[in-house]
Amino acid sequence: MRPTAAAATAAFASPVVAVPSRAAPLAARRRLRRARRFAVRSVASPPTVPKPAAPPSKTGKWQWTFEDKPINIYYEEHEHETAENVKNILMIPTISDVSTVEEWRVVAKDIVARKGELGYRATIVDWPGLGYSDRPSLNYNADVMENFLVQLINSPNSLVANTDGEVVVVGGGHAATIAVRAAGKGLIRPSGIAAVAPTWAGPLPIVFGRGSDMETRYGLLRGTLRAPAIGWMMYNVLVSNEKSIQSQYKSHVYANPENVTPNIVESRYELTKRKGARFVPAAFLTGLLDPVQTREEFLQLFAKLDGDVPVLVASTVNAPKRSKAEMEALRGAKGVTKFVEVPGALLPQEEFSSPVAEELYSFLKESFSSGR
Repeated sequence: MRPTAAAATAAFASPVVAVPSRAAPLAARRRLRRARRFAVRSVASPPTVPKPAAPPSKTGKWQWTFEDKPINIYYEEHEHETAENVKNILMIPTISDVSTVEEWRVVAKDIVARKGELGYRATIVDWPGLGYSDRPSLNYNADVMENFLVQLINSPNSLVANTDGEVVVVGGGHAATIAVRAAGKGLIRPSGIAAVAPTWAGPLPIVFGRGSDMETRYGLLRGTLRAPAIGWMMYNVLVSNEKSIQSQYKSHVYANPENVTPNIVESRYELTKRKGARFVPAAFLTGLLDPVQTREEFLQLFAKLDGDVPVLVASTVNAPKRSKAEMEALRGAKGVTKFVEVPGALLPQEEFSSPVAEELYSFLKESFSSGR
């Protein structure tokens, strides 16, 4: 049996380390040398702690109407007041159990602070049912989320409207793929799309598949999570507890477990306690928010944009194996204008904000500068 992480940490943190004498067994001396080498590497390569972002220029609520119900959507705007010739960027968080605008804040501040031919205004929005937005008990699926994105961009009172009506959409995970799907249908007409660590399969379908027997089980789990009393109990076990959140972030959300700070875990945990918090996760975990069903359909979404919309795809070095395979399938794919790889796993924009911001800014300059 392997020692627990706590036990291992305690062992390395001990202020006194017994040094075996020359008479000690050779194997013991070798173990000590390996431990010393590990300690040196740990000291030489400190974790990358996400930088705190400055406060947004503006925060507020935008009203989305769905099935005749008004739903308040939380948003933040980041911009420099002195910027001229400003281009709008819409940033949408990676859809997950603990999705939040917080993941894009540092990247947004980085981009809008840069001086160049164009200035940028970045608007970050929380999805309905997630983050700081209202969380009504809707029958959430990919079509509902697409409807929200379409209304957000096309509405007369759109948060991202300007004189030319153009907006660059930047999204992570499923959010990116939903944006690409909407653009391919002609429902939105962005001037560019950046897909950061794009995904299309929910946590359970990507592991267990979509056979009829599994779909039945997903339906039972979804129904249980949405139920009034037992739903909260199961949600607390699966999602809404700090150990579960920390475990997910350390295993596959972040690339470096040491970057998962107590502040991050606490922030995400608080989101899971908001009223109505379990409804979107019930859909996401069981695949209802998946914008496509197969890799072939995933590739076709991007192919539809070929020659019409510049598209950046940012894969990640340490994405989980199955997710990484889907990202890599886009390398050289039709409709992908530029393919890059950044450090990170499933949330690189938060864990490694600087390289992500650099790639996004480079894409914006290449796509929209006057010398292009």
